[in-house]
Amino acid sequence: MYKIKTIITGNKVHDVGYRILLVNKALSLGLNNFNTFNTNLNRTQAVIAIMEADEEAIEDFKNFITNNIPNKSIVENISFEEYKNTVPPIERVMQSFQMEQWGKGIPILLHMSETLEQNTSILKENTSILKKNTSILYDFKTESNNNFNDLKDIMSKHDIDASERILLIKDEILQIKERLSSVESAVLAL
Repeated sequence: MYKIKTIITGNKVHDVGYRILLVNKALSLGLNNFNTFNTNLNRTQAVIAIMEADEEAIEDFKNFITNNIPNKSIVENISFEEYKNTVPPIERVMQSFQMEQWGKGIPILLHMSETLEQNTSILKENTSILKKNTSILYDFKTESNNNFNDLKDIMSKHDIDASERILLIKDEILQIKERLSSVESAVLAL
C-alpha cells in the first residue's frame, strides 16, 4: 500500500465542490483510508487530499484529479507527494462534511425562525389595527345611516320646497365631510 498527498491550489478551489468530487472518486475506487480538507497555503486557497491505496488506484486517482476540476474553480497547480503519516478512515471526512453542513444550516434555520417570529408579531399588530379600523368604519356607517334617516324624517315633516331641500342636503353633506375628516384623522393616527 502506498500513501500520497495531493495539493490543489488556486484562486478559487474552495466552495466549488472540490472535496465532494474527491470523496466521490475515492468511494468509487473503494478506498478505505482517505481524507480531504480546505486550507490556505501562502495566502492561496488549497485543497489537500490524502489517501492510502494500491499503486493502480493511486494512478487512477491522479489521472482523475488532473483531468477533472469542478465548474467555477480556478486551479493554478496540482501536485502529488509521498505521505508518511496515518490516513484516517474515509468515514471521518464524510462525518466532517455533515458537521460542516450542520454548522452552515443551523444559523440559517435560526435566522428563519427569528424572521418568522418577527413576521408573526407584525401580523398580530396589523390584525389589531384592522379590527380597530373596522370598528371605526362600522360606527361611521351606523352614524351616517342615522343621520340620513334623521334627514329624511326632517324633510318629510316639513313641507319644504326643492331649493330648501338642496340647501339642507348640502349642509348635511358638509357635516358628513367633517365627520369623515375626523374619522380619517383617527384612522391615520393608528
